[in-house]
Amino acid sequence: MKRMPLPSRALPVTSYLFLATLAALAPTAGVAQELPRIAPEDASFAPDRLALIEQVLKDYVMEGELPGAVVAVLRNGAVVYEKAVGYSDIETGAPLTPDAVFRIASQTKAVVSVAVMMLQDEGALLISDPVGKHLPAFAQTKVAVPEDDGAYEVVPADRPITIRDLLTHTAGISYGYGPGGDRWQEADITGWYFAHRDEPVRKTVDRMAALPFQAQPGDGFVYGYATDILGALVEEVSGLALDRFLATRLFEPLDMRDTHFYLPPGKVDRLAAVHGHDAAGKLIRSPEGPGMNTQGQYVNGPRVSYSGGAGLLSTARDYARFLQMMLNGGSLGDARVLSPASVALMTANHVGDLLGPGRGFGLGFEVRLDLGAAGEPGSVGDYGWGGAYHTTYWVDPAEQLVVVYFTQLRSVRQPDDHAKLRALVYGALSR
Repeated sequence: MKRMPLPSRALPVTSYLFLATLAALAPTAGVAQELPRIAPEDASFAPDRLALIEQVLKDYVMEGELPGAVVAVLRNGAVVYEKAVGYSDIETGAPLTPDAVFRIASQTKAVVSVAVMMLQDEGALLISDPVGKHLPAFAQTKVAVPEDDGAYEVVPADRPITIRDLLTHTAGISYGYGPGGDRWQEADITGWYFAHRDEPVRKTVDRMAALPFQAQPGDGFVYGYATDILGALVEEVSGLALDRFLATRLFEPLDMRDTHFYLPPGKVDRLAAVHGHDAAGKLIRSPEGPGMNTQGQYVNGPRVSYSGGAGLLSTARDYARFLQMMLNGGSLGDARVLSPASVALMTANHVGDLLGPGRGFGLGFEVRLDLGAAGEPGSVGDYGWGGAYHTTYWVDPAEQLVVVYFTQLRSVRQPDDHAKLRALVYGALSR
């Protein structure tokens, strides 16, 4: 039987029994198979139209809109298109390669949301649970209510925050901005970037619980630290640090071999550089340093803060495998990591019309509800999200389609490449 690592802190006997149960349930690592590759025409793509993706992306690079990009398109479980264009670093002229490693920021949220649902599948929690049942600091939370004069009043939350509130971003927790933001600034907790922190994420999350949140639970869609809190929840319930839980329970079974919170030394030369635009609109390499608009500390950082909301690095190959698992109903090859029922629940709309016409949100994913209201190619029921470094992805169950698009851009000047890519992919389908 594969044994899970014991936690570093003492746990009740029931927790050790739970870890033993996880060990029994964990998929066997085995020798994973690469996803098959087939010709575009065998997947009902017009090859000449699919080839337009490369030329359009090269145009963005030539015009200084993007440094480079990697795109992968899968249909029916097979890779039909994979291409890297442009540069990993415009200063050195290093070309971007398909195996480049990217900062995926908020694409981490889908991964950690899956981890939470795995724990529900195993009976370790219910998403209807109050968060305070597992993280006592959240038993009673507060909300900052704005007043007419620009001040705010701190009041008790109307009800406990649930795990489902966190999964759907309806817990009322921002990234430390809005009403009560001055207290978040004093606590040095603002923004989604965590890689520079030498404080374990559980301690950061426990400090969050004492600060006033920006809306009452369930009152609206407020994007922020919800999934970082979920990461701390995974640690508490499983008894494992988040990096170890994801590595042993998800990445190894799915053979996501290049997905990490901090980059191993042997992979440093594959990390694509972050770029932006200067005041004149020229594409430049972002500076070194700790921060969301720098190269960050994913190589030389403290390596102790595992941000469940925005901390992962990955490759197009790895993330495509993760999404193919979702499209398959929770399994890839011989590894099953999630039940089909949980996949269905994650990709259903849980928030009504909070996101506006044609858009909903599930448990970690945005979901398309109405094709006409969305006003772009796709299918009702397709789902996806993106990251702060201009990455994006989507899964279209109706077309059995997975698309992954990675670049590294932090800029106020945003190109329209995401919409172009979507149009090109669907424009190449012949049935």
